[in-house]
Amino acid sequence: MSILKVNEIRPQSGTTILIPSGHQLSLGGTLLTSNSLPPSQSGHGGKFLQSNGTNVIWENIGPVSIQTFTSSGTWTKGAGVTKILVRIVGGGGSGSGVGENGGAGGFAEKFIDVTGITSVSVVVGQGSTASTYYANTAGQGTSSSFGSFVTCTAGRGGNQSHQHCGGLPGLGSGGDLNIYGGGGSGHMYWSGPPGGSSFYGGGGATGHPQGGDYAYNHSSHAPFGAGGSAGYHTERRGGNGQNGVVVVYSFK
Repeated sequence: MSILKVNEIRPQSGTTILIPSGHQLSLGGTLLTSNSLPPSQSGHGGKFLQSNGTNVIWENIGPVSIQTFTSSGTWTKGAGVTKILVRIVGGGGSGSGVGENGGAGGFAEKFIDVTGITSVSVVVGQGSTASTYYANTAGQGTSSSFGSFVTCTAGRGGNQSHQHCGGLPGLGSGGDLNIYGGGGSGHMYWSGPPGGSSFYGGGGATGHPQGGDYAYNHSSHAPFGAGGSAGYHTERRGGNGQNGVVVVYSFK
């Protein structure tokens, strides 16, 4: 074994120090190879240095894609994807009148190893369009699901569970996190607060007679899975519930 004790090594000519074939360089007892040095940074802006177990490589951190399903369909795995995070919300129930709002759809999220999976069926729950007037029963939304992995039930309509009461919310199941949506408010003078809040935000706007069927006409101005707001007093129609959503974050 050779021992070289120096403060600086310079090539005899040029700018490259060559180690002849058949020879190795050891640093503190560890053999240095081409993998001991980071790969070139050129063309890898914003990436992080990682080990894949064999080599040191530049990789993006976080999801390689985010796919949002606003209608039912099929999720298909992309190249190199090994795991996904799925977030889903069920459809919202619709509103009645005098503060009797619809409940929001439930929420769930799950981290899934998709190594042996190529595609998964996606069902996006519909928000109820059966909104109505005071004291009548508003409609319930429908459930969302991601294959057999995760399901979220829908919010119920105002007065559906009991007269003059707000719609009960939906609930997630099968996820690593499963929660209820926001429940609808019950009988309240005039129009009351907005419909049940979903994971993605609060219900739609409520109004005054000067705005006509305000809650109904502006039902779509609300987030995924929200419950429909109530119409003003007895003469204005409640708002519709909002459709659910399925969001898939893909990781390598």
